[in-house]
Amino acid sequence: MTMFDRLSAFLEARKGDIYPEESSDLHEQITTQIVDLLVSKGDLRPDQRVLDVGCGQGPALAEFKKKGISASGITLGDDVAICREKGFDVAEMDMSDLDFDDGSFDFIWCRHALEHSIFPMFTLSEFNRLLTTGGGLYVEVPAPETVAQHESNPNHYSVMGKTMWQHLFARAGFEQIWAHDINIPLSIGPDVYWGFLLKRKT
Repeated sequence: MTMFDRLSAFLEARKGDIYPEESSDLHEQITTQIVDLLVSKGDLRPDQRVLDVGCGQGPALAEFKKKGISASGITLGDDVAICREKGFDVAEMDMSDLDFDDGSFDFIWCRHALEHSIFPMFTLSEFNRLLTTGGGLYVEVPAPETVAQHESNPNHYSVMGKTMWQHLFARAGFEQIWAHDINIPLSIGPDVYWGFLLKRKT
């Protein structure tokens, strides 16, 4: 058995870790706020080709539609059918095995998906491949070692520190435009997400 055969078998086994991403008021509020910010700054526009990576049950796709932005999504498991029932253009596809041509998109939205990658450096390089030169990428990931213990999630494989993420973005060919902390007051204590707006380098 070759390395690629073993990797294929490993990825097939990981499908058992997938569960539906049910919507929540908190995540819908954050999604709306970030989409509004990106639209107000001109980073997201109706003339762009947009891909929502790890679209879940479609909260960002719904926001894009409200803004007149035509977007496609990818996800896995039951969420594919749920999105299609809502009328969204969604394919069942792994974020590290993207069946799109080079330069197919002008903007990639990847909110709370990259932490599910077993090899985020490769996943980011695939995002770079899909983007046009100067194309935008919004990534949001949970911080490690908070009260929420995101590391313990059964399909979180890459919950890393902020500096590590920033180095991976640069190595994968992205320039950071801005980064911000999203502080979440939970009943058990404070949680933190990190949001990054990146641009594919020329």
